[in-house]
Amino acid sequence: MMDNKTENDEVQFDEEHLCSLIHQGDTLAFREEYLSLHPYDQAQFYEKVEPDIRQVIYQYLSPKELAEIFEALELDDNGYTRFLEEMTPIYAAQMISEMYTDDAVDVLNELDKDQISHFLKLMSNEDAQEIRELLHYEEYTAGSIMTTEYVAIPENSTVRSAMTILRNEAPNAETIYYIFVVDDAEHLAGVISLRDLIIADEDTLIHEIMNDRVVSVKVADDQEDVAQIMKDYNFLAVPVINSKNEMLGIITVDDIIDVIDEEASEDYSKLAGVSDMDTFDKNPFLAAKKRLPWLVILLFLGMITANLVDLFTDTLEKVALLAAFIPLIGGTSGNSGTQALAVAVRGIATGNSEEDNKWALMLREMVTGIIMGVVCGIIALGIVYFWQHTFLLGLLVGVAICCSIVVATLAGAVIPLVMHRMNIDPAVASGPFITTLNDITSILIYLGIATAFINHLM
Repeated sequence: MMDNKTENDEVQFDEEHLCSLIHQGDTLAFREEYLSLHPYDQAQFYEKVEPDIRQVIYQYLSPKELAEIFEALELDDNGYTRFLEEMTPIYAAQMISEMYTDDAVDVLNELDKDQISHFLKLMSNEDAQEIRELLHYEEYTAGSIMTTEYVAIPENSTVRSAMTILRNEAPNAETIYYIFVVDDAEHLAGVISLRDLIIADEDTLIHEIMNDRVVSVKVADDQEDVAQIMKDYNFLAVPVINSKNEMLGIITVDDIIDVIDEEASEDYSKLAGVSDMDTFDKNPFLAAKKRLPWLVILLFLGMITANLVDLFTDTLEKVALLAAFIPLIGGTSGNSGTQALAVAVRGIATGNSEEDNKWALMLREMVTGIIMGVVCGIIALGIVYFWQHTFLLGLLVGVAICCSIVVATLAGAVIPLVMHRMNIDPAVASGPFITTLNDITSILIYLGIATAFINHLM
């Protein structure tokens, strides 16, 4: 079988053969081969082919079969709109209603309100109501990523009756590895694993074998906090409750993987000074629109650095060679600051920078900065001395680099912690604060020392 490769992954299907089956009109052969593929490969083929091929796919596949493909798609913003517009409204509505509720909400959230309303009107009242219940939850909360397709059993039921409930509800449940237990008022009372349920005696009451120490999340909790909980406990699913401890739904590990990827991409975007790294824009104007804000901000903040250099014009005029080392010192301190920033932001994201660890983190980064500064300073001293045959100039550059690295490393560790304490996303610290602060401090240190010893450099 021929291997077709996407940009990042290798998928196992013969695209040419599948397309030829469509062109030949061989419906049965196409369905047999296409539906035997893994859903990821089905989604890759569906996304890659031309619209005229997809029009035939809509005729060959039922809305339920296409729903499984849509659940495997990994699209950027507005990606779903492009495909939905190719379908008839009724077919699209039926397809969305066949998806798991949380996935259906993800798709609808990419549409405008009129489109959402139109599709909901074309669905059955039951399906539309389930989706509406999730649509009103605020984005990036537990409620926005939970699904209502789960198995819940009464605490007073027997294992035999619980197995009957499980067999009836399993086909529509997103996962059955955890079975949640509720009381008569639908309050979350416990949880039991599928394994424990299978091996238990059929006449045993559920409340006798369930685990009543259930880790749950509130419906308004931030999705990043939910991801951290599932990571810490190695859960496959976690129940979502309201303020009354009533069970509303579950969040499964596949949705949490998407959250982790989304949050990591968002943090990387901010560290890179781009509004959205997740989206690949073929339109250069749209790409420039997303990147320009940070560049414009840094342009104005860079004027501070330019004015600072202007204050030392007399020093630079007397020893013009000093100007040659400004980029070296600024760049080295900037790199060390970015390294410390990455460590601090990572610590905050993983929850490792708790109150007790913050002082230890700052002390460690300061010592690390001193070690790196001394090493880089000695190296710079040697290079400048053998290059320019001037020990004092080499010493000046070495001391400036050493001090700048120490300050930049400490700033890279402290600023994210301060911003986090102020409830500001620490990832944005890389933009205006770290870059500008490193430039200012490195120039002040370097040209300040040079001005103090200018008579010895001439």
